[in-house]
Amino acid sequence: MRARDLGVRIGLGTPGPHNAITDVAGVTVGHTTLIRGDGPLVVGQGPVRTGVTVVCPRGADDWREPVFAGCHRLNGNGELTGLEWVRESGLLTTPVAITNTHSVGVVRDALVAASVERDRSEAYWSLPVVGETYDGVLNDINGFHVHAEHLQEALEAAAGGPVVEGTVGGGTGMVCHEFKGGIGTASRVIAAGSDGYTVGALVQANHGKREWLRVDGVRVGEAIPLSEVPSPWDDRRAAAAPPAGSGSIIVVVATDAPLLPHQCERLAQRAGLGIARAGGTGGHTSGDLFIAFATGNRLPSALDDDAAGNGTYEVRAVGGAIIDRLFDAVIESVEEAIVNALVAATTVVGRDGITAYAIPHDRLREAMSAGGR
Repeated sequence: MRARDLGVRIGLGTPGPHNAITDVAGVTVGHTTLIRGDGPLVVGQGPVRTGVTVVCPRGADDWREPVFAGCHRLNGNGELTGLEWVRESGLLTTPVAITNTHSVGVVRDALVAASVERDRSEAYWSLPVVGETYDGVLNDINGFHVHAEHLQEALEAAAGGPVVEGTVGGGTGMVCHEFKGGIGTASRVIAAGSDGYTVGALVQANHGKREWLRVDGVRVGEAIPLSEVPSPWDDRRAAAAPPAGSGSIIVVVATDAPLLPHQCERLAQRAGLGIARAGGTGGHTSGDLFIAFATGNRLPSALDDDAAGNGTYEVRAVGGAIIDRLFDAVIESVEEAIVNALVAATTVVGRDGITAYAIPHDRLREAMSAGGR
């Protein structure tokens, strides 16, 4: 179930065929979802509500060719590894993986191992991009249940077409605006003269307060208050956890437009506006970290660059009129991806019986109708 299945339309733009980041040709997404155990928390045993999600710019089997990329932060209480090299070089050279806060290291190392395994002739170094959000309210986060093989499974599962959303992959244990959150995606297609470009976004949504939630401008959070659908943050067994609104969101933006690195950075910045439109505020303890990449230029791999001798190649870039439309597409895609994460998510009972309730679809439709949408 997605927002548009409920008659909820976000913004004015036109989605791609799957309304997903995979509408950008060549981009694939894979998940590994880990759910087992119930009852009281026993560190190292569970309950387990976590996983890994990967986004592959040119597919899981083609890592030789980098893509131009840029990054941005709204608030920095989080982690997205490898960004210093993205800022320095303007290049993304690995898939992007997302998991829980305490599993970043093992997933990063597993991505290094995967890059070596795929191309031993070229992988003399790797600085993977791996992001995180905190799932410790529902998951045995200190049990370290994500292992290297789970990253490999996500890579093997990576595919184009429709993307499974909600309580899957890295989003399995996440909470968004005090409802069950997780993975969401959306896309927009723009026409640019004789060309057409696609922008897609994927989010791992684990942020926000209930009263701040907006859907296409409608105050849905106020219409479905905590007195009606309780918050997992209010459970007395979650008392040691940070307060509501403390969570984070990772955003991955992709486009097939020919962009230079500084233009990718500008797209990444606009992810924050999509989050704001849905009611996110980038609070002090929130990690709101974004990366954007563009596949519209064909770039040599490091090995090919050495073989070329002079290392010179040509690239293209869009102009200001098109970049404005790409900005709009990013903002709408991120906003709708957050809503899709909420709509697709299912109610999850986590450790110690703490429950994150899915947003009730009937009440969402009622609120949107009352708000004139």
